[in-house]
Amino acid sequence: MTAAINLLKKNKIEFKMYKYKHDTSVSSYGLEAAEKLGVNENRVYKTLLVELNPKELVVGVLPVNSSMSLKHIATFFKAKSAKMANKDESQKVTGYLLGGISPLGQKKILRTIIDESAKKFDTIYVSGGKRGLDIEIKADDLVKVLNSSYVDIKAL
Repeated sequence: MTAAINLLKKNKIEFKMYKYKHDTSVSSYGLEAAEKLGVNENRVYKTLLVELNPKELVVGVLPVNSSMSLKHIATFFKAKSAKMANKDESQKVTGYLLGGISPLGQKKILRTIIDESAKKFDTIYVSGGKRGLDIEIKADDLVKVLNSSYVDIKAL
């Protein structure tokens, strides 16, 4: 079990777990998950870490086929600026490998926002904490367990 799954079980959150064989030659992990699970890309969400100025790491969760607006992130968190976090630091802080970073069960609790597009679906898919493992969960349950908010964070 991963820390993400343990957190959901501890909080009695309903979810479904899906495993698939990760292709090591693929670098677009989220798009691979959508394809292998046979799910619309709009329902599969990636977890990205952002470094704010002044220095703070935060998490943005958005569809795998979208780009994140760093300006929207900075504005929401009232920061001077935002940039993508360093991959090594992201792995160290979350306890997960790149391509398997889940918004759930991270080693350090970071402020997290979820793109408002998640509200359109009964359930969404997020990483279960390792490559080749996704979790289907109600978006509202994800917001609740992460003490998060829905925010428009997609770039146009």
